[in-house]
Amino acid sequence: MSHDLVIYGGLIVDGSGRPAFGADLRIRDGRIVEVGRIDPEEGAHGIDASGLVVSPGFIDIHSHSDITLLANLRAESKVRQGVTTEVVGNCGGSAAPLHGKEQEAERYGVEADWGTFAGYLERLGKGVAVNVASLVGHGTVRQCVMDMEARAPTRDELEEMKGLVDEAMSGGAFGLSSGLVYPPGRYAETGELVELCRVVAKHGGFYASHIRGERETIMEALGEAIEIGERAGVPVQVSHHPAKIGAWGRSAETLAMMDEARSRGVDVACDMHPYIGGSTSLSALLPPWAQAGGPAMIVERLRNPDERGRIRLDMMEEKVPGPGPCGLVKRGMWEKILISSYPEEWPIGRNIVELATEMGVDPFDAYFDLLEASVAVGSVVGFYYNEEDIRSVLRHRWSMIGSDGYALAPYGVLGGGRGHPRSYGTFPMVFRKYVRGVSRPELVYDEAAEVVSLEEAVRKMTSLPAGRLRLGDRGLIRVGYWGDIIVFDPKRIADTATYLDPYRYPQGIEHVLVNGVEVVSGGEHTGALPGKPLRLGPKCP
Repeated sequence: MSHDLVIYGGLIVDGSGRPAFGADLRIRDGRIVEVGRIDPEEGAHGIDASGLVVSPGFIDIHSHSDITLLANLRAESKVRQGVTTEVVGNCGGSAAPLHGKEQEAERYGVEADWGTFAGYLERLGKGVAVNVASLVGHGTVRQCVMDMEARAPTRDELEEMKGLVDEAMSGGAFGLSSGLVYPPGRYAETGELVELCRVVAKHGGFYASHIRGERETIMEALGEAIEIGERAGVPVQVSHHPAKIGAWGRSAETLAMMDEARSRGVDVACDMHPYIGGSTSLSALLPPWAQAGGPAMIVERLRNPDERGRIRLDMMEEKVPGPGPCGLVKRGMWEKILISSYPEEWPIGRNIVELATEMGVDPFDAYFDLLEASVAVGSVVGFYYNEEDIRSVLRHRWSMIGSDGYALAPYGVLGGGRGHPRSYGTFPMVFRKYVRGVSRPELVYDEAAEVVSLEEAVRKMTSLPAGRLRLGDRGLIRVGYWGDIIVFDPKRIADTATYLDPYRYPQGIEHVLVNGVEVVSGGEHTGALPGKPLRLGPKCP
């Protein structure tokens, strides 16, 4: 029985939310075949899990690893934090149909040769460390048909878009995603999304949305997402909840709206990451018109006093809602925006108020001068989430964990620059910060509290997202299920990445199995690539 793998002596947290229990488990040919007390057998490969938790592998319900998985098949930053399934194609952008991703692929050294959605999944099927499920992006589909035009589609264009969504769903997509704050998604009216989601409904998929407003207009935006689901007959996944600044404290209202929708039969849920801060490019704080033409045009505008004054006024008024940090600027909260990357070292790790004081100017001019000097190169972290809102959403029964990050590596083409620590630490952070209640002083604004149990945290990372994806044989430790398994130390599991040093692997995760094969053993990557492209199964009656 040399093909058997037995995990001995662990504390099983099976993903259902029920209390943990002691048991061994046997995996054969990639699937779990036995859970109980198993006598050691000659020829069976064994893992000693004494004092450790054995749980289903984590499903990252919201990631953006569409291209980075192809750039580094080992999925280092994700599999080392226990992720065994990545859900890509979020926020309206997907790798297929292939349109507009060629440049991104080229930047990572990836040959974009797949064309169709089915072709993309076939490319992943050549070997990758984790399982991959993909949504088809509304923005990608719209761009294929209408490019970036800010108008409603004609009847023929809408039919063409519906055809592309149908092709993607037939090719294995799990649903449709939208990014309604980004072009071209922001140009779509509700009815367009309803029509496309009706195609998704025929295949039994779901609708995931970066809703049209996550700040002051969050209630209206959430209402639109629920309306789309209700009219089209599809489940709704609200991406990276809770609200950002401008709607702090409104979690009780948003969660109540979701509960009310569920009470009348709309399957609505949400996902979240545990970080107070989010990252974006240095230039993203500018109003959209001021970003037109790229870095050279940004610098030209900033060198014109009249244009600089117009930009300042627009940022204060924020007529067109921008990313989270724009809400901080609107409120004069520059101290909550820090430089995370820049061509020179001196401003990195310091907030805009500190830099403005040193430069002898006000925060606006400090920001403009930094942009001008770097030719609009750099990135910022803005602390625009509210801790109490994060805790409220985490407590809610229908919230899941999603990194909103990428499968990265601290080396090679994926190791350049400074990303967000969520790509390395999201799942371990939940256990450290909200199960054990341990803070990390080196992680800015990290205020820990015991919010959820170990079992509930695991449920939000395993069976709950598996249910959303209609994966009938993943997300639980059950006989017959695939051997996506992690073994971790519940007392040590923790993130180590920070906003200024984000490319750091977590600790406390000893073994990660994907389809019964060890990808992480003793905390180190084995080089195995047993992951599979997953495809949505037939619609349930």
